[in-house]
Amino acid sequence: MNWEFQKEPYIEKLNNIICNLRTALPIKFMKHLKHIFFILIAIGITQSCGVYSFTGADIDYASTRTFQVSYFQNNAPIIEPGIDRDFTVNLQDLLLNQTSLDLVNNNGDLVFEGEIVQYYVAPITATSQSTAAQNRLTIGINVRFYNTKDSEKDFEQRFSFYYDYPGSSQLTGSTLDTALEAIFERITQDIFNKSLANW
Repeated sequence: MNWEFQKEPYIEKLNNIICNLRTALPIKFMKHLKHIFFILIAIGITQSCGVYSFTGADIDYASTRTFQVSYFQNNAPIIEPGIDRDFTVNLQDLLLNQTSLDLVNNNGDLVFEGEIVQYYVAPITATSQSTAAQNRLTIGINVRFYNTKDSEKDFEQRFSFYYDYPGSSQLTGSTLDTALEAIFERITQDIFNKSLANW
């Protein structure tokens, strides 16, 4: 039996179907394109009306437009000069970068205030010569948050974090800078999550 002969009618039918689809599909599609376009615009408008943030912030931007970060005094028993200013600036920068709120000096819709209450270095592991193999810097910060638009979200809480460094290193220069950067990054993010992301 000659299979080539048998395949010819089917191939011809298939080619006819493909040709018909090529001409009919664009015409049908073009007729409905206007409706599809309006549906997509309507979906886009309704979806964009909701409040959405890539950072997870739960902020009603219709009523909340500003924030204030008061200067965080260093009230820790051990004073490291400059960390109060550095922490205040770090918190301001994080809020500016992760929200669309404006920073103001007073009368903010959201108010962050508090003080540094702990700056403590302790050995966490020892060597066989009874010296510190590793030290830990811990910083604790007491934060008061006021939401003038929704007082139920107000809180006062202590946030702390630590940084471990080799016992052979002095906590100065780049070691101190790295430690403060790691600690402040974690604490400021924790404050953001508690106050604005409802975590």
